[in-house]
Amino acid sequence: MSTPDVAAASGRHSVRLRGGEIGVIAGIVALDQLTKAAVRARIPLYETVPVVGGVLNLTHVRNSGAAFGFLNAVDFPFKATILALVATAALMGIAWYAARVASHARVARLGLALILAGAVGNLVDRLVLGSVVDFVDVVFGTWHFWAFNVADSAITLGVIALIIDMMGTGRHASTTS
Repeated sequence: MSTPDVAAASGRHSVRLRGGEIGVIAGIVALDQLTKAAVRARIPLYETVPVVGGVLNLTHVRNSGAAFGFLNAVDFPFKATILALVATAALMGIAWYAARVASHARVARLGLALILAGAVGNLVDRLVLGSVVDFVDVVFGTWHFWAFNVADSAITLGVIALIIDMMGTGRHASTTS
């Protein structure tokens, strides 16, 4: 009996990420960090570069809070350290869960890899800079969406993938009583 067969027979799943998932994570973290470095080098803090007039700008901002700027305007002792610790704990929890999702649940595993990549990308900023570099600025008239980055986009796409996976769960289940 092969190792995967033993794991399946015992009711346990392989407890590791696969090479493709690690590649997705590494690629997204690299792209995230490269784009943030380019923004830091070329766009002064709080400056805006129009990309698509009236709709899309590159705006260099820093988020010292959590997702969607939550706690950004609040200052308290050791804020950067506390948020980095919370992010690290969340990252470890997601990684632990991702390593236990069945290998045939490809959409869920991809979603979790995207979420992990985004979490790592933003955690690197928190640890190195004390805040997260955001720069994609979407505008509709006078309304601005929260500025975001490649890591945030990966997290969003990962959550969408997980929702798609959940919606498909049980699709092939027997409907007989």
